[in-house]
Amino acid sequence: MKEMDKIMESILLVDDQPANLQVLIHTLERLGCKLLVAKNGETALTIAQKAHPDLILLDIMMPGIDGFEVCRRLKANSDTKKIPVIFLSALDETGDKVRGLQLGAVDYVAKPFQPEEVIARVNTHLTIHRLSREVQQQRDELEHELQVVSQLQRNLLPQRLPQIKGLKLAVHYETSRYAGGDYYDVVELPDGLLAVLVADAEGHSAPATVMMAMTSALFRSCSTGLDEPDRMLSYINENLCKVNMQSYVTAVYAVYDARSRKLKIARAGHPLPILYRPSEKTAAEILCDGVFLMGFTPYSDVPVTEVALQPGDRLLFYTDGVTDRSNETHEFYGTNRLLQQFGAAVPDDPDAILKGIIDDLSRFAGVRPADDDQAMLIAVAE
Repeated sequence: MKEMDKIMESILLVDDQPANLQVLIHTLERLGCKLLVAKNGETALTIAQKAHPDLILLDIMMPGIDGFEVCRRLKANSDTKKIPVIFLSALDETGDKVRGLQLGAVDYVAKPFQPEEVIARVNTHLTIHRLSREVQQQRDELEHELQVVSQLQRNLLPQRLPQIKGLKLAVHYETSRYAGGDYYDVVELPDGLLAVLVADAEGHSAPATVMMAMTSALFRSCSTGLDEPDRMLSYINENLCKVNMQSYVTAVYAVYDARSRKLKIARAGHPLPILYRPSEKTAAEILCDGVFLMGFTPYSDVPVTEVALQPGDRLLFYTDGVTDRSNETHEFYGTNRLLQQFGAAVPDDPDAILKGIIDDLSRFAGVRPADDDQAMLIAVAE
């Protein structure tokens, strides 16, 4: 039995007439609930604040503040607003019932009442309140678990970006929920090489989170082929195919040689990287061939595109949660706007460039929250 079920439920009875209170006590004592009593509105508010009863049976016509005002104050107080209130009153006009319900009461029983009717309605609303409390407890537990998963997932990401001579880096990572399917990694390799992996597991549910973690584990556990983008994507894909998670991963894997300034790129169903070249004063997608996303079937061949970087060149790797970000009119941010924003940035500071994109995304989306995870990695060649 759950701990919650062992707690005796309590009912607060509020009436200024002792005879009415005695009838209510006699009627409800068979339910096995703890019965609390208040003879006026002020006392009822004090007891409700301290005892937090599971239900309140509230008379309307009382000296001092009436039942309507008591209900209004209860619902205005964050500590008591969720306590269900049933009005018990000789006022049987439709307008009085409507007023009581508008104030937040869950039910209305007219005096003189039938004991069976009171018991039935009390049982109904105690059950509803109990189930609501259990659901809230389950939500709190789930939220805690999701927060733990989210933190564990973020622990899989690089704790810091490596310092590479001739290349400045900046990264942005944001999930639409607690845990997501986007992933990035940056690893220094021997001989002045730098490996960059940006991946996106389909969706942002539990399977996507698992696929993201598996992609990270496969990449970090691999000891060969790290300097060969085609071999790396083939290796990750081959192992993801074995798990049959019904979730798939897009990825772009690039290796940069700081000595020759050459960048090798392999792509699996992922958005094209973007290059801004100051001499051309425009940003454009790097048209690199690719293979379908990972997790379907092993690859027979993975094409690799090579790009020679020049001082001042800017690179942007990103996931489609950026371009698929929508606003209140359901318009997508889109690749063209991203190209314009990336190309219009003035400084060669990757953090400043990244902040400009994030701010522009925020202005574009307005109050509409993100529907998908977002990851961006910017590199500026020196």
